[in-house]
Amino acid sequence: MSLEILQAKSELRDLVDSYATLTDAKRIADQMLLFTPDTRFKVYFGDQLMSEVTGTKQLQEEFNGHVALVKRYFTTNAQHVVNVEGDTATGVVFSQIKMVRDEDGKEVLTDYSVQYHDVYVRQGEKWLIQERNSQYIIIEARPL
Repeated sequence: MSLEILQAKSELRDLVDSYATLTDAKRIADQMLLFTPDTRFKVYFGDQLMSEVTGTKQLQEEFNGHVALVKRYFTTNAQHVVNVEGDTATGVVFSQIKMVRDEDGKEVLTDYSVQYHDVYVRQGEKWLIQERNSQYIIIEARPL
């Protein structure tokens, strides 16, 4: 594996970790800087398509609506399997997300086990997410 590929993989790992960190901090405007302006973002619960958004303007609106309902996030990224080919790459991120919401006056914790299937592009010296398909594999909710 070349030094260039290793560098790209490191930068891509930083990109996906930045996405998670900004989610936890609810910094949605900053998070949009990680995407191409024409990004495509899909969310699947199992095989069912729940949401499909194109472009960072629409994505920011969607994310802002979502974070308004969430009190706290906590995200952990695990494996990040990446294939780099020049200025493009594909990857899968394995992630565990915890969200706390108020429901009927009580805090409810929802655990999500997610795989993000991504397409990345390098624009200038910066890697961006061009496409993200979020596959929610396991969802468990319980009162805190």
